[in-house]
Amino acid sequence: MQIKHHGRVRTGAIAAVSFAALVGTGVLATPASAHTPVWSVTCDKVTVDLTQYNSKVENTVTITVDGKDLLAKTSFKSSFHKTLDLAKHGQDVSVHLVVKAGDTSDKHNFDKDETKTVAPCKGDESTPPKTPPTTAPSTKPSTPPATPTSSAPVVKPSQSTPPTNLAETGGSSSTPIIGGIAAAVVAAGAGLLFMNRKRRSSHS
Repeated sequence: MQIKHHGRVRTGAIAAVSFAALVGTGVLATPASAHTPVWSVTCDKVTVDLTQYNSKVENTVTITVDGKDLLAKTSFKSSFHKTLDLAKHGQDVSVHLVVKAGDTSDKHNFDKDETKTVAPCKGDESTPPKTPPTTAPSTKPSTPPATPTSSAPVVKPSQSTPPTNLAETGGSSSTPIIGGIAAAVVAAGAGLLFMNRKRRSSHS
C-alpha cells in the first residue's frame, strides 16, 4: 500500500512540476509573440497592420515620407490597421515607420523604427535633366567703351551787340525849318538895310 501511495505522490509531483513549467513557459513566451508590427510599401500605397499590443497602455504610430507626415502621430490600443495612398513620385522616396509601445521597458523593447525605400510606379519615372552643351567662348571683339562726354557746358559765341547809332552827318528833319528861319532873318536884315539907305538919300 505504501509503495502505491508513494507512486501516486511522485506522479502527482511530476505532473505539478510539468504543469508549472508549461505555464511558466507560456507566460514567458507571451511577450515574445505579442506586439506584431507588420507593414508593407508599394509604389503607391503603404499598408500597416499592428496586432497583439497591450490595450491597457497608449501605443502610437507615425509614418513620414521623405520627412513629411503621411500619417501624423496616432494613438491606438491593442491593434491598428490602415492603408494609405502614397503620392505620385518620379524618383525613389523613403517611407519611415515609428511605433511606440506604451509598455516598452528596459527589459523589453516593443518599439519599432524602420525605413523602406520605394521606387516610383511604372511610367512615373522622371527623366533626368539633360546637361546643357558647353559653349565655346566668343571670339568677337568686345565693343570699345563709349567716349565719355564732357560735363562742362558748351559756351556758344555770343551774338555781337549792334553798334550804337553814330552821329548823323546828313540832314535831319529840322534842317529845312532852320534854313527857312535864317533866310527870313537875312531877308529882313536886307530890307531894313535898304530902307535905311533910302531914308538917308531922301534927307540929303
